Amino acid sequence: MTVLDTTLNPRDPAFLEGRSTTLQLLADIEDALDEARAGGGEKWVTRHHARGKLLPRERIEMLLDQDSPFLELAPSAAWGSEYPVGASVVTGVGVIEGIECVVIANDPTVDGGAVNPYTAAKIRRAARIASVNRLPLVNLVESAGTGNPDGGIARELSRLTPDRVPTICVTFGLTTGDAAYLPALSDYTIMVRGHAKVLTIHPQPVRGAANGVEVRATPVVPAGPAGPADQLAEDERDGLRLARQCVRRLNWRKQGPAPRTRQPLPPRHDPDDLLTLAASDPAKFEPREVLARILDDSDFDEFKPGQAVTLLTGWGELHGYPVGVVATPATPCSAAEAQKAVHFLHLANATATPLLFLRHTGAPAGDETETPDTRHDAPLVHAASRSTVPHLVLTAGPVTEHSPDRVGEPRFTFSWPAKERTCADDGVIDPRDTRTVLGLCLSAVHSATVEGAGHVGVFRP
Repeated sequence: MTVLDTTLNPRDPAFLEGRSTTLQLLADIEDALDEARAGGGEKWVTRHHARGKLLPRERIEMLLDQDSPFLELAPSAAWGSEYPVGASVVTGVGVIEGIECVVIANDPTVDGGAVNPYTAAKIRRAARIASVNRLPLVNLVESAGTGNPDGGIARELSRLTPDRVPTICVTFGLTTGDAAYLPALSDYTIMVRGHAKVLTIHPQPVRGAANGVEVRATPVVPAGPAGPADQLAEDERDGLRLARQCVRRLNWRKQGPAPRTRQPLPPRHDPDDLLTLAASDPAKFEPREVLARILDDSDFDEFKPGQAVTLLTGWGELHGYPVGVVATPATPCSAAEAQKAVHFLHLANATATPLLFLRHTGAPAGDETETPDTRHDAPLVHAASRSTVPHLVLTAGPVTEHSPDRVGEPRFTFSWPAKERTCADDGVIDPRDTRTVLGLCLSAVHSATVEGAGHVGVFRP
């Protein structure tokens, strides 16, 4: 057992300055989250409630097990764009009848619930998370906007069937555009009587049209005795009850191993210190300080501690789950660093151990006009792409065009607040919540079988 020590001095002015910087960034993010939670504004929220309908987060709260956590994904998507904050949809991972599920809920108070490019990307990402992690998917649908019926969402959700991931759809009201295909693509369809109505887009020839064809919306089947619903709900609460009933009858079991330690010890060091570490300069960032505040009992066994020391690798546990850690530098890898990392990825796959990539990004040292030498990154990129164990990514610092990406296709990717944020991820989190968020992710990835590749690349000269 190797317990990580810490060198942070809470009285150091740099410590206090870093903490203050991160808290200000978190305050800005909280403003964006408040805007997302407000939906289409007080007028439309009041009108929605007056019709006896629930808001998307209210629907999710009633759907999930009482007092269970909900890991919301990309809650501030589209922030700073011309589209509403949150992208008109709420997505995340939560527990229903003791089963971890992905939940997608349209926000009908925002611009008619229209599907915009951010909405489509957010839903596709949620569907992808459901697929690769083998998590049942529950769609809470009410999307009456015109949207962009390009079929992208439908295509992504249709891929869940061959992966044998069950899908459940509850339709609460008028649903058009791309979202109108969701009831037909789901294994279980529930519609709220008197409110749910589904319309799709069909090309129909229209005389006098300039190009001979006009795309016209036509009603398919309204919810009713002759409708496509497997079950009809009397109201929204009844629809959510029926959705919980469907999940309960899935007879769903996790295929991955349970946590190795049932009652893990918390880290020995204060997680509040992560506020300071989040604002660290790339040249001074110390990943061991982060691991000391997120791993169980601050216990970390470093792999090859005397070789290629700028790249940190090693083993630990997080909420009882074994995990391998790869902390990559902001600069391109040297040959020795790449060899060390590839060797470690090979061992993680040989032992079917999930990997946490901890990366502090930023421009490489030297002249910013120079193209960085990334030739030694190639073996690591190749090994990461061949690795089949779950990858989790935690990013600290701003992302630039020079920031290397050596993590393959991660199951989940989160970041700490930074002054610049140009990458797409599953959300910006409070550094103090890192251990909880990663623990929820590790639990989710173990819903699927955790298997490693036989070999990921060359790691010895």
